[in-house]
Amino acid sequence: MLTGSAGSSQYPRNPGGDRTRHGRAGPDYRGVMTDGPNALGDYLRARRELVTPEQAGVPVLSVRRVPGLRREEVAMLAGISADYYLRLEQGRDRNPSAAVLESLARVLQLDDDATAYLLGLGADKPRRPRRRPRRETVPPGIVKLVAALPLPTFVEGRYFDVLASNALAVALSPRLVAGGNRLRDVFLDPAEQSLYPNWERATANLVAGFRQSVGTDTDDPRFIELVGELSLASPRFRQLWARHDVVGRRGAPVQLNHPQVGELELNREKLNIAGTAGQMLVIYHPDATTGSADKLALLASAALPPASVSERARNA
Repeated sequence: MLTGSAGSSQYPRNPGGDRTRHGRAGPDYRGVMTDGPNALGDYLRARRELVTPEQAGVPVLSVRRVPGLRREEVAMLAGISADYYLRLEQGRDRNPSAAVLESLARVLQLDDDATAYLLGLGADKPRRPRRRPRRETVPPGIVKLVAALPLPTFVEGRYFDVLASNALAVALSPRLVAGGNRLRDVFLDPAEQSLYPNWERATANLVAGFRQSVGTDTDDPRFIELVGELSLASPRFRQLWARHDVVGRRGAPVQLNHPQVGELELNREKLNIAGTAGQMLVIYHPDATTGSADKLALLASAALPPASVSERARNA
């Protein structure tokens, strides 16, 4: 379950000693809260601390001083030695077998998305040199499709950048413009936050989807910059990132509180764009003959340029 409180309201000190409320605090902000060289051990430890003894069926015979399960309890339930599990958490063994990882996923009560993520962390991959940032380019046909669709539509990149959008998407949220970033907007922009009646649930799902989208590819400069910036600027992001939740990028119902038309209940679809590295076509649509459909039609009318409104009136 993706839950959690808003976290501490204190902002961290940067390496120079000054507190900051800004993402770009200085030259050292990029390394804050990014996944280090022991990603597998970090993930196992974070998930272990979220499983209670009661959930795992472990008797509690004394006062416990650690959250969640102890290392030896995880090892016992997974059928491996405590020493071997300790080596996994400490990063001294980074290539366990798939069978071991699947046993750990069962003990840690991971769903299919999180299990796939864990298996990816344990895969034997050669270290690559630090890469230059990659520019994400939307296929021309998709750009035309986005502009033509009569529903709020935008293209979401692998790092949740908005790569293209149509006028109705911008009418739904002015932040849905090319060059924006969904994580920055939802965590750092009060106007965007006010769109979500259940902001805590929305942010939890957003971060879990981001971790699944990035996977184990954490040496990309774009990833390092974005996670470092948000970790410094948002206590809520820091809290969620430390949980290591993972969920697939897929469609879901969305509730919005729009400043002009009020409450909207929409369906959000996320469709993979073939031939791209993780780009998604995101489309919002209402159930037919509902109040939300009427409100979205009102937004669509307001989003039309004046010439289009006059032309439609003549043809009515």
